[in-house]
Amino acid sequence: MKRSAIAAIAVLTPVLSACGGSEPQFVGTAHVLRVLESLETQQAATAESIADLQDSVAGLEGALSGGAAPAASEVAAGDAAPARELMVETTVAFTEGPTAAEDGSVYFTDLGNNRIMRWSADGQLTTFRQPSNRANGLIFDSQWRLLACEGGDGETGLPRITRTDLATGEVEVLADSFEGKELHQPNDLTIDGQGRIYFTDRPGPSPTENQTGVHGVYRIDPDGAVARILTEPEVMRPNGIVISPDDTTLYVIETEQAEGGPRLIRAYDLSPEGTVGNMRIFHDFLPGRSGDGMTIDSAGNLYVAAGLNRTRGTSETLDTVAGVHVFSPAGELLEHIPVPEDTITNAAFGGPDLRTLYVTAGKTLFSVRTDVEGTRR
Repeated sequence: MKRSAIAAIAVLTPVLSACGGSEPQFVGTAHVLRVLESLETQQAATAESIADLQDSVAGLEGALSGGAAPAASEVAAGDAAPARELMVETTVAFTEGPTAAEDGSVYFTDLGNNRIMRWSADGQLTTFRQPSNRANGLIFDSQWRLLACEGGDGETGLPRITRTDLATGEVEVLADSFEGKELHQPNDLTIDGQGRIYFTDRPGPSPTENQTGVHGVYRIDPDGAVARILTEPEVMRPNGIVISPDDTTLYVIETEQAEGGPRLIRAYDLSPEGTVGNMRIFHDFLPGRSGDGMTIDSAGNLYVAAGLNRTRGTSETLDTVAGVHVFSPAGELLEHIPVPEDTITNAAFGGPDLRTLYVTAGKTLFSVRTDVEGTRR
């Protein structure tokens, strides 16, 4: 596995936050190393100054109290106050579903505020659509129309897959039911070379009799026909989905949070007709948090958003380190790109050369440069 933690951390740049915050961007490995060396020197000097100041304060407190107080540096580790656990009570945004448009802008969803955001190539953040009908996964098709998985917000429309013409603003519903039953919460989607759309759908906590009642993976053909290609018990809780550049392999992420549930990536042979077979486990994340969303580069390497920085009250452990996990087509972990913010959700390629990877996590959209050219899947 490629171990380039310093470079990866340095070039993994937060390009925006929902609060409008901006972080400095680092360019060039040599510059990064010089910055890090300078920071380390400053940090060491600062630490010494703080220790001296603590000793002085401790001595002064002792003199004022009429007794000798031990210096802070002399306090035994066992006498220190117990570590306090910091809890996350709420969040004000939850980013998902990044995808890059023809003009270089990046569209992504904010599930927490029921909206689709647009980050322009010149660094402007705007709201593209609100309400978004709880849009989640996004992707542009070959004609640069925006495809969206919409979970349904109870007002705008049913759970559905839509296609938006950016030039006219027209929104077309591609699928909102299967065999007469409504969908549940379409989660993520991808496309193949024939223009077919594949998406995952998952029941919520209180499904109705009007809904399909099962987890599933579906295909929408260019003529509008909808087929279910996977369902229970073949898949338990499908989430991220992507197809290899040569259209021969379909990857599906399972994200069951319950104890012992599947947290893995399944790989299937994909036929020219759009059916699947020969399932194998590509990677198993158990007992850590599974992958969420993913994308794929031109060499067939998967870029999987997975893991946690802190536990969240489920059976998921911290064994899966939060970040982008890069796997070869053979399943070898090639690289891990740390992402410091929970919860990492998805990734997509963009930029003029398709070598900028955009990553959504928590309230932030991150970017990082890659060595291999990506795809738009």
